Amino acid sequence: MNGPTPRIRVLIADDQPLVRRGLSLILTPDPSLEIVGEADNGRQAVDLAQQLRPDVVVMDIRMPVLDGVAATRQLSDTLPDCRVLALSTFDMDEYVVAALRAGAYGFLPKDVSPEDLGAAIRTVHAGEAAVAPRLLTRLISAYVRTPAGASPAVGLPLPVTGSPSAGTGELTPREVEVWRLMATGLDNAEIALTLGISNSTVKNYITSIFGKLDVRDRAQAVIAAYESGLVTARPVNGGRAGTSADRA
Repeated sequence: MNGPTPRIRVLIADDQPLVRRGLSLILTPDPSLEIVGEADNGRQAVDLAQQLRPDVVVMDIRMPVLDGVAATRQLSDTLPDCRVLALSTFDMDEYVVAALRAGAYGFLPKDVSPEDLGAAIRTVHAGEAAVAPRLLTRLISAYVRTPAGASPAVGLPLPVTGSPSAGTGELTPREVEVWRLMATGLDNAEIALTLGISNSTVKNYITSIFGKLDVRDRAQAVIAAYESGLVTARPVNGGRAGTSADRA
């Protein structure tokens, strides 16, 4: 007979004692989680993570001594099995995309519900991205900008205008279309409905896209789409990002 499922070990990092205590009180009743420590700055978060080996670090982005982005990068380099869930007071925060680039597995605003916070911790622990597709799209369309002629940070060459499959490695035309729809904020079910295919087929396409682009998760795939030029930010309040098809 199988024993009980091990609890997810969580380290909380935030420079505000009241926030740290609040997060701890919110998460402690969850039987799937175990709070193993608290850190009041990024440097302490890295040091404690090295000592305590948590499964997930709930990381405030803006902290003294070492900010959450730099701390995330260090943890990603030294403790790849430790997942970082970044938190911010603001939905639209210029550090969010930087945190995702640094290796964070997700981002949530601090006013998220206790249920959603617990669910996000379990999601990143499973190695998946805990960022709502539309929130991710708003963040990237606001903050990811690739100057004309510049090489994207993820190492993808800019595509030729009017040919979205150019510069996307070995992606098939169908995979490029799935990638584009993912980057414009559609979830798997919406992509399946749009293309008239099954959810499982969409998942297979996305797995292949991750491998060919050498990205870890949905968050990094969407960043890559913006930085490659496959999709571009459209300056319309409340609207979805534009795509190369919109410009045609």
